[in-house]
Amino acid sequence: MEIDSLISNTFLILIRIYRRFISPLMPPQCRFTPTCSEYAEQAIRKYGIKGIFLTTKRVLKCHPFHPGGYDPLG
Repeated sequence: MEIDSLISNTFLILIRIYRRFISPLMPPQCRFTPTCSEYAEQAIRKYGIKGIFLTTKRVLKCHPFHPGGYDPLG
């Protein structure tokens, strides 16, 4: 298995763990559609490691001073 696939699959597993165990414990708070975890999954599946950087950029925009809204994977 190449390193890109290994890293991508690891992040996809972490996203599933977050959705299953952490997200249900917190109130809905993502200001974007699709949610950050949905965006992350799409980005990593489409772009691999580059998707991790796109996800990081997206998560950094998620703060009270950003209006949020519809922000699909480009």
